[in-house]
Amino acid sequence: MQSGVYFFVLKYNSAIFCLSPLTQTLYGTRTEDSSRTRIARKIGDKESTLTYGAANLNDDGTGSKSTLASTVYQRLREDLLSGALETESKLRVEWVVSKYGAGASPVREALNRLASEGLLGRHDQRGFFIMPVSAAELEELTRTRCWLEERALRESIAHRTAEWEEQLVLALHRLGRASRLSQQDPSSLDPDWEKLHRTFHRVLISACRSHWLVGFCDQLSDHAYRYRQMANGGESVPRDGSAEHRLIAEYALDGNADGAVQALIEHYQLTASICMERFKQGEVSKVAASAARARR
Repeated sequence: MQSGVYFFVLKYNSAIFCLSPLTQTLYGTRTEDSSRTRIARKIGDKESTLTYGAANLNDDGTGSKSTLASTVYQRLREDLLSGALETESKLRVEWVVSKYGAGASPVREALNRLASEGLLGRHDQRGFFIMPVSAAELEELTRTRCWLEERALRESIAHRTAEWEEQLVLALHRLGRASRLSQQDPSSLDPDWEKLHRTFHRVLISACRSHWLVGFCDQLSDHAYRYRQMANGGESVPRDGSAEHRLIAEYALDGNADGAVQALIEHYQLTASICMERFKQGEVSKVAASAARARR
């Protein structure tokens, strides 16, 4: 690192984190000062670059896939999670073959894989269908996600390292700088923001020492994303997502597991309440549409 270059510095507990605003590179040193401040300072020649280990900040959880079946799986999965396909509709193999440009064998493999993840349902001898969404399922999903992520977050905080703290600070910074809504379509989430959002929540639990637990949390996160897509556009509950994420991170960095868990649960429950409101609005719209058709 060159002398005379200014960096954005965040001090959490016994660590000072220096973030380059141009390269998004994180540097750090340890200090005995336990106060939390946000300052700008000049970094000297003796600072050294830190590496990452517990979680890959550029990994959105999808991984790299090369086979045809995996390609179909990824494309269809994205359409299911984004709400591009109508819920409860049937997915005929022939239709999927035509839409995604693959043979019947890789399509069936992709459909079976998605069914095992709960994104598709399967009728004996009658093929696949898109799983419905409901207020009851959302309530169960949110409750289960809070159970698992509470355990994962407590374990992660209990076994936190300097490396984990650095990753969390950087993930929070990147997320806070990103725009949540798409510039092309303000009613939908920006895909880049969504990747950063997913990364932030993965880093939070990445030090829990259980890839099984992280995997289960990832799967629930996918299903929650499907519901969050429905919470965009129209009137909603006012919220400050950046402040919510910052509060969770600050509690976690302070080693305050109770505070971090409470902030995380409230974060998830607020999202669920917004989705619930969408369900109510949808039901009212359906009733109004039915009444209008009856008057014709």
